[in-house]
Amino acid sequence: MAGLSSKLNLGFLSSIGQKDSYVAFDIGSSSVKMVEAAVDKSGCRLLNVGVLPLPPGAVQNNMVMEGRLVAEAIRKLIQQHGVKSSKVITAVPGRAVIIKKIQMPRQDEDELEANVEFEANKLIPENLENVNLDYQVLGYLEDGNKIEVLLVAVKKEIVNSFADVIEAAGLTPTIIDVDYFAMESMYETNYEPQAAGEVIGLIHIGARYTSINVLSNGISTFTGDLPVGGQEFTDSLRRAMQISDEEAETFKVAGLINGDKGSDLEALLRPAAQSLAEDIQRTLSLYGAIDSEESIRNIYLTGGGAKVVGLTSVMEERLGVPVQLAEPFRNFHVSKNLNKASLAEVAPLLGVAIGLAIRRPGDK
Repeated sequence: MAGLSSKLNLGFLSSIGQKDSYVAFDIGSSSVKMVEAAVDKSGCRLLNVGVLPLPPGAVQNNMVMEGRLVAEAIRKLIQQHGVKSSKVITAVPGRAVIIKKIQMPRQDEDELEANVEFEANKLIPENLENVNLDYQVLGYLEDGNKIEVLLVAVKKEIVNSFADVIEAAGLTPTIIDVDYFAMESMYETNYEPQAAGEVIGLIHIGARYTSINVLSNGISTFTGDLPVGGQEFTDSLRRAMQISDEEAETFKVAGLINGDKGSDLEALLRPAAQSLAEDIQRTLSLYGAIDSEESIRNIYLTGGGAKVVGLTSVMEERLGVPVQLAEPFRNFHVSKNLNKASLAEVAPLLGVAIGLAIRRPGDK
C-alpha cells in the first residue's frame, strides 16, 4: 500500500495554504466521482469535476471487486478533464469502519498514541495487525483533566482495495478518509458554524446505501447506514410500470420513457420515498435525535438518490424538520472552465467528493 502510512488518515478541514495539488475520488457502488479543488488563504476553488458510471458489482461488500474497471474509469476522468494532480484523496465506506468514542486521562501525544492502541485492543473485535487504526482528540472533559477520543479502525483488505486501484490507475494514494467525515468537512466548509446546542443531520443517499451523520455543536454524535438507496426507487418504477431497469432509471432521472413524458413520476415514487423516510425516522428515533431536547433541527441531503422528485417534502412530512438538498460548493470559487448548469445538475452527487477534495495531509 505504497504512499500510505500504517494508519488510516482521517480528520476535518483545519488548515489551509498547502502548495501541493491533490485530486479526490469518491468511489461508490454505481459511479466514480472526481473533484479537484485548490485550498489557499483566499478560500476554496473548484477546478475540475467529473462523474463516470461503474458496472454493477465493480464495488460491493465495501470493497473494490473489479479493480481493472474502476482504474479504467479513474484514468478516463483524469484524461477527460486534463487533471495534472497525481496525489489522490479517497474514502472507505463508513459502514465498513469501526468507530468508538473513549475517555482517557489527559496526557502527552506520545503517551496517548500508545494508550489508544492499548484501548483499541480491548474494543476492536479484530487483531490489530489486520486493521488500519487512527484516532482524533475531540475535546476535553472534567476541567481539562480528561480527553474524549474518537477511535477509528478498518480492515486493511478494505483500505488496500481502494489504494490498489488508485495505484493501478497510475496515481498515488495519499489520504484515505471515511465518507462520514468527508460529509462533515463538506458541511463545515459551506455552512455557518453550528450554534450552541444545535443538532443537524447529514444524510447521503447513494445507489444502494443511505449514510446518516448527526452533528451536535460541530461534533459527530451518531453515524449509521441503511441498506437502501437510489436503486430502490428504480426498482419500484420497474415493478410498477413493467419496464426494464434502464428505462426505469431514465424515467427516475429525466422523467422520460422512450423520449416522451411519462406518468406522474412523483406519485409513482412516493411509496418508496415514504418507506425510506420511515427507515430514517426509525433509525434517528432509536438514537433519540427526533422528538427530544436534542432533536435535529435541519437535515441536509446529498447523493444521487437525494435528487428523487418529491423526496425532500416526504421526508419533511415524516420527520417534522426542514429537509433540503445540500449545496456542496456554495462557498467555493468556481473555475471559469466549468459549466454552471452542468455543475448544478451533478452537485448532489458530490457531497462526499467535495469533502475529500479539501482534505490535506496533517488535517485533524
